[in-house]
Amino acid sequence: MGKTGKKGGKRLKKKELAKMLMELFQNNPAEVYDIKRIFRDLKLDTHPAKLLCMDLLEDLAMDDYIKETEKLHFRLNTTGQVFEAIFNRKANGKNTVTPLDGGEPVLVAERNSLHAMGGDKVKVTLLARRKHHVREAQVVEILERSDRSFVGRLEVRKDFAFLLTEDRTLANDIFIPKKALKGGKSGDKAVVKITEWPEHAKNPIGKVVDILGQSGDNTTEMHAILAEYGLPYAYPKSVEDEAEKIDPGITAEEIGQREDLREVTTFTIDPRDAKDFDDAISIRKTDDGLWEVGVHIADVSHYVKEGSIIDKEAVKRATSVYLVDRTIPMLPERLCNFICSLRPNEEKLTYSAIFKLDDKAVVKDWHLAHTVIKSDRRFTYEEVQKVLEDHKEASPEDYKMPGDHAADPNFNGPDVLPAEHFATELITLNRLAKQLRARRFEHGSINFDRSEVRFDIDDKGKPIGVYFKVAKDANKLVEEFMLLANRTVAESVGKQPKNKKPKTLPYRVHDLPDQDKLINLSEFIVKFGYKLKPTGSKEEVAKGLNKLLTDIQGKKEQNLIETVSLRAMMKARYSTHNIGHYGLAFDYYTHFTSPIRRYPDVMVHRLLTRYADGGRSASQDKYEELCEHCSAMEQLAASAERASIKYKQVEFMSDKLGQVFEGTVSGVTEFGLYVEINENKCEGMVPLRDLDDDYYEFDERNYCLWGRKYHHRYSLGDTVQVKVAKANLEKKQLDYALVRE
Repeated sequence: MGKTGKKGGKRLKKKELAKMLMELFQNNPAEVYDIKRIFRDLKLDTHPAKLLCMDLLEDLAMDDYIKETEKLHFRLNTTGQVFEAIFNRKANGKNTVTPLDGGEPVLVAERNSLHAMGGDKVKVTLLARRKHHVREAQVVEILERSDRSFVGRLEVRKDFAFLLTEDRTLANDIFIPKKALKGGKSGDKAVVKITEWPEHAKNPIGKVVDILGQSGDNTTEMHAILAEYGLPYAYPKSVEDEAEKIDPGITAEEIGQREDLREVTTFTIDPRDAKDFDDAISIRKTDDGLWEVGVHIADVSHYVKEGSIIDKEAVKRATSVYLVDRTIPMLPERLCNFICSLRPNEEKLTYSAIFKLDDKAVVKDWHLAHTVIKSDRRFTYEEVQKVLEDHKEASPEDYKMPGDHAADPNFNGPDVLPAEHFATELITLNRLAKQLRARRFEHGSINFDRSEVRFDIDDKGKPIGVYFKVAKDANKLVEEFMLLANRTVAESVGKQPKNKKPKTLPYRVHDLPDQDKLINLSEFIVKFGYKLKPTGSKEEVAKGLNKLLTDIQGKKEQNLIETVSLRAMMKARYSTHNIGHYGLAFDYYTHFTSPIRRYPDVMVHRLLTRYADGGRSASQDKYEELCEHCSAMEQLAASAERASIKYKQVEFMSDKLGQVFEGTVSGVTEFGLYVEINENKCEGMVPLRDLDDDYYEFDERNYCLWGRKYHHRYSLGDTVQVKVAKANLEKKQLDYALVRE
């Protein structure tokens, strides 16, 4: 093919180039072409030819001949006129279907939905496309109903009942025949499944699956939140019975096959209310003057065999769920709180990453081993923090390394050694952790160090106070060694010579930030006097972000700019396709350190054991599917946790109606302002309808509402006075009213 520019003779005609493009995609139906490759393959090296090509690609995409998989990446559209898909019901009525072959979602108007519910498998037909309109489809058959259930409050009449639900994807309440009530009474919270939705009926018909209890009761409401997200709120008895059969004893034969570290100083560091201790840390000085630090992780896969009844339940759950006042564990309580938990003064089976570090925290050597340990003490973060603060000025040389604890004169009884007893170890670990951390930031790791809101709860589950959980040196000490173990383990499998394909492993991956959102952030922070270069190498962008996050420390705009910066970040997820972890600036990263509460860690343990024994690479397809499931369950668990926090915030503020607080505008939308009260971080909304002094327009780019007539502006980060107007527990919704000066 000749050149298309002036040197190559006549310029390409539109018809010729269209034919060339269609042949390119037709001959390579599975190939995704980025724009540069299209220019290169078709030898388009003049500006007019490239512009013509861009126009034609847009036309071909509009005609559904090709589809844009991501910005300026195209492939042949192989979806036919009629295809099978999964229905996604949306609260705003803009429902979509996602083709089963993984194509792009297609819009389905409510009138064309055949009353399909979210998650239903449906057969759809594409509608004829109107010029300059998006492609639409129509549901022609519901092939398989999803297992979706709805949660709400029962209203029982004489001959029938309704489920009143706050689920915004349903425009109407669910009708329940009397015989399908399962003993439910008015005011009960219930879980209901839709059994049918006749074509011309306004309301779907359902049956009660479970009665959760009386509305307003704390346990009922927490279970309702879990049920809302399709998460389990009870543990199957058959799985718990299976766990009861497990022998917790450790045989001499098992110890003989493991590295025995029972005599090495070892401890766990966890929150006050923790019951499942996933990880322990050991430290001792070696003969060659190095520090041997062991990161010991509960050996869950020794007890939970792949394909067993306990394993199947763990796969389904994929994660423990942490609500405000309770934990819904991934594993039966006997395993997570007793057999696997690294409790003090008990021999435990562990899988350990053992490092040898010099005084500058440089790893000189490391190995992975199945081990047996015995924790000397269970620390809370607060206890460790106190030791570190009490000995701030001291150097490790001021203390001897404890030897035989039983013979130590400071030993205070059979159960608990005083925290001071471990000062040397804690100070040394903290010093090494700080060096590891500093090096991580030098390499571009991003420092999002945000405080978290926590509630003090009374014995009835009622919130009586708010406190802020701030990560101090004790937390960072543990975090740094867990990061070191996760990264090193991932490198041991993933980092291979160029000619050798790495074996399958679930990685924890984190993509580069969204470019448009970074540009938006850089424009937004200018008004506060900060700068950020949104382009450049990933290291440069990360360093710019870190500088920004350091510069805003302690300033009134800190929370606001951190929030906007976080929105520019992608979500971390699990995948067997390693793209590295941008936020941590690691080329290889996995989750190895929490198998009691995360299923991906269990998968990693099993694969590491398999590969250490010389086993072949596991099926990538199988593990990628598991990774996608675990990522989805993680998101659901996070949503449920946020909903439980929101519920407690509304409950906490419900006796403060009419009170005035100072707050910060924490969100701006087309339907109003979100305001976070400064003293307790409880967020509520000032609805747009209450801003009745002007006609307000939403400026998405600048995160503000501005009045057309008087030009008053409400922007993200503004300080405002608000009065608590409404507290709706059912909707988990706080309404504030602006107090104008």
